[in-house]
Amino acid sequence: MSEVAFHTGVGDKIGYCCRLLRKGYRQQARMVVAGEAEALSRLDQALWLFDARSFIPHRRLRAGEPLPAALLRTPIWLIEPGAEAPHHGVLLNLGPAVVPDFERFERLIEVVGLDEADRLAARRRWRAYEAKGLRITHHAQEGLG
Repeated sequence: MSEVAFHTGVGDKIGYCCRLLRKGYRQQARMVVAGEAEALSRLDQALWLFDARSFIPHRRLRAGEPLPAALLRTPIWLIEPGAEAPHHGVLLNLGPAVVPDFERFERLIEVVGLDEADRLAARRRWRAYEAKGLRITHHAQEGLG
């Protein structure tokens, strides 16, 4: 893993993730979004409506669901806890905990909202990454996006 980037103070986590995913897709990055089922449902729906001028191709993978071989070229995957990531490019974490096997990814992006519970969980993840000796960058959004 080359980098862990924390994006903090994000007012609209789903909208912010849509923008990150659109940017990654335009740069031909392969991305995986990990999070709880409810957050992934909101993100899935938002990606369909986000940009009327361009489609952001993505696929949802639930825990226990087999990986569809015909769709492995899909650049963006939304994976629930327990689902196996189809590739190990960029990992975007929307969940409250450290994603198992996060070290397998080239890069990790943590998106942190404004509420106190989200910030406390992010602090725990930050300390876990620091304990592993990973380089962490911080991008404060100050409630924007």
